[in-house]
Amino acid sequence: MRRQLALYGDRILGRLVKWAIRLLRRADPDRTSDVCGTIARRIGPWLPQHRIGQANLRTAFPEKDAAWIEATLREAWENLGRVAGEYVHMARIWDYDLNNPNTGRIQTDSVPLFDMLRTDGKPGLCFAAHLANWELPAVAAAAHGLASAVVYRMPNNKAVAKEIIRIRAPLMGRMIRTRAQAAVEMAAALSVGEHLGMVVDQHFSRGVDITFFGRPCKANPSIARLARRFDCPVVGVRVVRLPGHRFRIDGFGPYELPRTDNGEVDVQATTQMIADVIEGWIRENPGQYLWFHRRWR
Repeated sequence: MRRQLALYGDRILGRLVKWAIRLLRRADPDRTSDVCGTIARRIGPWLPQHRIGQANLRTAFPEKDAAWIEATLREAWENLGRVAGEYVHMARIWDYDLNNPNTGRIQTDSVPLFDMLRTDGKPGLCFAAHLANWELPAVAAAAHGLASAVVYRMPNNKAVAKEIIRIRAPLMGRMIRTRAQAAVEMAAALSVGEHLGMVVDQHFSRGVDITFFGRPCKANPSIARLARRFDCPVVGVRVVRLPGHRFRIDGFGPYELPRTDNGEVDVQATTQMIADVIEGWIRENPGQYLWFHRRWR
């Protein structure tokens, strides 16, 4: 009986998502961003995930008072709502022109780094975090000729997953689903010279021990392990949401990675270094971060 109810609920959710995507596609991307952001800002504080966000912010910023935490979480809810509203319009949002860099929604000073990655003849590794609209770097890579692959987590609901893949597939490079054979697929992408991107700021139960905002946690070591194997450039990319429905994309690196005594990439130290970089990004724009997952366990 429970299984039947669950299947029925999944079908309903899938249909609702499909209906919502069709409705949002008919609207202006700025309008959908504003509306979804406003809805999330108002509804989010009533959801159970809000308490997770409160606990996370108290851990990360123990010096801040309750009013600051609540204001930051409302910003975070609004940002999450905007990401949802912008998702179906990703192709329209990405209007950056390399020849006319100041005319579109996107700002960046990182074109030299991008060109280096595109022309150096090497594979590359790129880490990111759930900041602002974190889907944009993958769109940027594919739009401007950087051979790339993106690691993503498939939603549990098959109908929802199908809709998301339908949106992502034309806009991004090779897509690698997180599953048992993902490591083989990631290595294969690097072996043919592609640039592998992944978001690495969430809890990873099979990860290595690091500290994040001064507290111990588990982190995904895939970037470090692949860097050890392929000895390729490692860069970081973050997105910052700007006023007027604009974004800034910042690229950092290539990083000089910590090494062991025998010259190999130090997996634990590199994973810690990446976490420290991401922590710095979050501290600059805490209201644009996704605080609603249990990072410390």
